Amino acid sequence: MKMTHMAIEYAFFPFYRLCILLLSLFFVLFFYSYVCFCWYYGTKNDFSCREKDGIWFIYYSCVLDPGDKIVDCPPTFTMYEFDAAVNGALVIKVPRRPDFSLNVEHIIEVVKQEKPKCLFLTSPNNPDGSIIDDDDFLKILELPILVVLDEAYIEFSTIESKMSWVKKHDNLIVLRTFSKRAGLAGLHVGYGAFPLSIIKYLWRAKQPYNVSVAAEISACAALQNPTYLENVKDALVKERGRLFDLLKAVPFLKPFPSHSNFILCKVTSGVDPKKLKEDLAEMGVMIRHYSNKELGYVRVSVGKPEHTDVLMNNLFSCRIS
Repeated sequence: MKMTHMAIEYAFFPFYRLCILLLSLFFVLFFYSYVCFCWYYGTKNDFSCREKDGIWFIYYSCVLDPGDKIVDCPPTFTMYEFDAAVNGALVIKVPRRPDFSLNVEHIIEVVKQEKPKCLFLTSPNNPDGSIIDDDDFLKILELPILVVLDEAYIEFSTIESKMSWVKKHDNLIVLRTFSKRAGLAGLHVGYGAFPLSIIKYLWRAKQPYNVSVAAEISACAALQNPTYLENVKDALVKERGRLFDLLKAVPFLKPFPSHSNFILCKVTSGVDPKKLKEDLAEMGVMIRHYSNKELGYVRVSVGKPEHTDVLMNNLFSCRIS
């Protein structure tokens, strides 16, 4: 077989040149993505970093010793409790109120009595989409405890991010992700704002190659197309309002107001939420069912208008007996 000139060049391309080329590409992407994050979010390089969605696990590894205590406010994202257990920490649960708001008085009491090391909060909260009141959050920040705020769904809300608050509060960490708004869930691109006193330890614990080149390129592309992302977000928020109004008309559902890309519904009138999910699945419609003690509800993701229409048509066709 006759090889072309280009094929011969690649066949005998010195290995060390390839290494230099790949290494150069890595550093270009690394610093480019770093600058993109700092420019887009208006933060200083000193406390800006990018990381995968498991950044709180690195935080746990740096901050927590076996036997230390953390505060969790269920129902919320379950990975906080899971990662705490992996690191040997004890989880103190302060349940949310029936409307999913924080029980701030109970949190203050627990911090004073138990002296936990950190508190994990989510706003908008997963799984209900509620947000934390600023006054309540300020009360919590006055406590002698590290506060980690997960803002995975913040772009779908009407509130501003608390990333800038990190400059004023040395006990606050804010985490963000590209998984939700930019649709990069499979690439695990996350980042956060940290006090300088903490971030230097995180860099020591971070694995050097935990974000792939594909993930970095995708994140940079998302940052370079803010108008497109904003248009998609606006369309989703508009459809969320329409879906919420339609769900309120379903006699056996009580939807909760949401600042996220989903709507949580309490199933009423004696309807079995698990059976409701199964019936919809048979019709080709997938929803989320929460069977734990804190939640016997279902959750619906917000999609396109035609997705909403299919959901509503099938909801009224379910065998709800």
